[in-house]
Amino acid sequence: MLLLNNFWQLFMLSAPWLMLGLFIAGLINVYLPKDFLNRHLGSEGLYTTIKAAIIGAPMPLCSCGVIPAALALRRSGASKSATTAFLVSTPETGIDSISVSYVLLGPFMAIIRPIAAITSAIVAGVLVGQDSDKPPLTSHIDSHSNENVNNDSECCASKKEQPVETASCCSKEKITEEKESCCANANSVNEKLTNGKIQKSANSSNSSIGKKLHQAISFSCTKLLQDTAKWLMIGLFFAALVQTYVPVSFFTQWGSGILAMVVVILISIPMYVCATASTPIAAGLLLSGVSPGAVLVFMLAGPATNIATLGVVASELGKRAIVSYLTGVIGTAILFGLLTDYLVEEYNIEVAPMLGEHHEVLPVWFSQLSALLLAGLLIRLVILHIKKPL
Repeated sequence: MLLLNNFWQLFMLSAPWLMLGLFIAGLINVYLPKDFLNRHLGSEGLYTTIKAAIIGAPMPLCSCGVIPAALALRRSGASKSATTAFLVSTPETGIDSISVSYVLLGPFMAIIRPIAAITSAIVAGVLVGQDSDKPPLTSHIDSHSNENVNNDSECCASKKEQPVETASCCSKEKITEEKESCCANANSVNEKLTNGKIQKSANSSNSSIGKKLHQAISFSCTKLLQDTAKWLMIGLFFAALVQTYVPVSFFTQWGSGILAMVVVILISIPMYVCATASTPIAAGLLLSGVSPGAVLVFMLAGPATNIATLGVVASELGKRAIVSYLTGVIGTAILFGLLTDYLVEEYNIEVAPMLGEHHEVLPVWFSQLSALLLAGLLIRLVILHIKKPL
């Protein structure tokens, strides 16, 4: 009973902030133009890497969702550095994970976590960007585009006017007949596409705010929650399990320093966990006596160094990029972990779950209502999964 009670307390504590983060993430997904990333991440360099890290930080994508997005960016012409920065910052932090970090780990961790994530993404992006053994993917696309343009030009150049004589009982007339060419077809296609875009823009402009909100809520409560629900529940259960059965002194013998951070990294690599779901696990580690710095290392390395992400880095950015990728992510995580421990010890900063303070932050009835709503959404996902045709 104590385990279930601790689990419900953590679930109720996290629910309002997770619901808020899901809602804001849904708004970002709906209102951010789809071609925004491709327009801003196409070139190589530090400025592009910084933009990619900042753009990816609040994105509503977890460790699994960021992989197809990063692939689309790379294959659309995004640079190596920008792709890497986006691939690191997006799963390491987010609006939903920051809000959950605030209530489960305290305000200090909620502030330093996104700063460390963005810095880690920039460092990894710069290191991977130095490996330029692959030619830009856009060159292949451009060659085909130029070839098509040349073919179209030749086709257009062959357009001729052919005189045709027709005889009649009254007189002979020369009728000039214009041969239909591919240019006319192309013009008609372009006209149709233009009209389609105009029509689409008109339909988009007529969409109401209510429809946009419905799309945002639908995305958050279905796709995004589905991507995070499994590890979120595992994380909350792990935190409750640790809080119930593991004494605080269990991890104190290796709960701080480089050794603890290395152990945490080794544990986090095989795990497939996103930023939001890693937060309650981190809270459980913190309650067990692990230092805040080691906890921060887990929240940074866990979402960014799983096996699937490393496989994408090897296939799309080159095998040599894995070393640069891991060096940037793990090295920056350890440095920020050491900095966190130093700041906490030097300035007596309190880093602890706000288990005793959540009543002051939010009313009890609101937390309970949010927990019931979140539980209902999770049950809905289970029902949809059962009803899904094989």
